[in-house]
Amino acid sequence: MPDSKQKLAQAVALSYKANEPAPKVVAKGRGKIAEEIIARAQEHGVALHQSKELVSLLMRVDLDEHIPQSLYRVVAELLAWLYHIENGLTQKPSDKAP
Repeated sequence: MPDSKQKLAQAVALSYKANEPAPKVVAKGRGKIAEEIIARAQEHGVALHQSKELVSLLMRVDLDEHIPQSLYRVVAELLAWLYHIENGLTQKPSDKAP
């Protein structure tokens, strides 16, 4: 049994489709549920990003709800990072010459 002072792991999964206004929270949880979310992401080759602060904010969003406008920028930056990783790009868009 984990130490009562030890904080349980948290995880949030987002989904974004071009025809939607913003990314959606499609899974979230703590402890064993968080571990399962992470395991399934790894099984399917989904890139993982660790940010306690962002996860804490996203845990406040209800399932199947779009992220709030206040998180658009940080999530957009995260999605851009994931796009570059998935496509094997080494430069950030801002690093490219005009």
